[in-house]
Amino acid sequence: MKVTVNDSIANIPAIEWNAVVGCDYPFLRHEFLLAAEKSGSVTPDAGWTPRHLSIGDRNNKLRAALILYEKSHSWGEFVFDWAWARAYEQAGHPYYPKLVSAVPFTPAPSPRLLLADPADAEAARGLVDAAIVLAGETGCSSFHVLFPTPSELHLLREAGLHMRKDCQFHWHNDNYTSFDDFLGTFSSSKRKKARRDRRKVTEAGIRFRHLLGSELTPTDWDIVYRLISITFMRRGSLPYFSLGFFRQIGETLPENTLVILAEKDGTAIAAAVFYVSETALYGRYWGSDGHYDALHFETCYHQGIEYCIEHGLQLFEPGTQGEHKISRGFVPTETWSAHWLAHPEFYSAIGDYLEAERRHIDRYMNAVESHSPYKTREST
Repeated sequence: MKVTVNDSIANIPAIEWNAVVGCDYPFLRHEFLLAAEKSGSVTPDAGWTPRHLSIGDRNNKLRAALILYEKSHSWGEFVFDWAWARAYEQAGHPYYPKLVSAVPFTPAPSPRLLLADPADAEAARGLVDAAIVLAGETGCSSFHVLFPTPSELHLLREAGLHMRKDCQFHWHNDNYTSFDDFLGTFSSSKRKKARRDRRKVTEAGIRFRHLLGSELTPTDWDIVYRLISITFMRRGSLPYFSLGFFRQIGETLPENTLVILAEKDGTAIAAAVFYVSETALYGRYWGSDGHYDALHFETCYHQGIEYCIEHGLQLFEPGTQGEHKISRGFVPTETWSAHWLAHPEFYSAIGDYLEAERRHIDRYMNAVESHSPYKTREST
């Protein structure tokens, strides 16, 4: 197999890339990754150097691909290895650059080993082996695969990577007919609290609009981006993606981009950006111009659940972290990453650490599950 290292997603034909991605993951599509590069959000200057791997078939069409970046930092990954980097540096070894297979700033589990034929194990293993070889050739300390699907773990483990377990909170649609139908599965106290939170927002005179990318004008994106930037700047940083990125995906992925806009007296006061597939909703960015009681929960969670119920979507992934999601009906869900480190002693030590960490994650998931609002889960 001939493996090609691509320094831009533009080097791979969009129709071929999207054919191996499919329609379930809009943030894996060529349009999304190209917008990230063209907008300046994902570039070598930003610490993300594209190194996407591709394998062609006998007709030179895409047989397999691996989304891959050479990173000079660990920002925007959501699988935290800062302690590993410090240990490397303290031992006199550079941790950066490293190779990372991930969708930039998007911690959503999705395929990493993109295959024209899902049963093509030879090509899948070829991608992993090629990434490890590339790490050695480019002086990278390590190779990391972030948020792969469970079906990919066996191959990654066979290739010698250590598995790391973590937890997110996801919502699943049990064929609910309405939001009230969904709340009917809650215990009485949890149901009352959810309704009280929603009532606070309504009584404050706040109303919502759901807008697809095709319905958003450049001025609308200016407003959304301003609100997101305000919230990011309160935390001491700027948004990962630029305004140009959002404008571009609104044009190139118009049916896969959703904005839920909160308005008071006709003025936008908060916004949340989501990605939509045929089966799932993915929550990503949130911003507001001030504090409004319960507005974050309503915009980012309750409105998203309503959207899923209305459109028959089966899964809602609202992002990383947050035990507060449990009381809104999200359940702990295991996520994974896989790691290879060039330094053998560190590689061995990381393996021991991940085993202990995995036991901690298991205990954590069991603990938070006990706070589920569902009646059926309370009684088991």
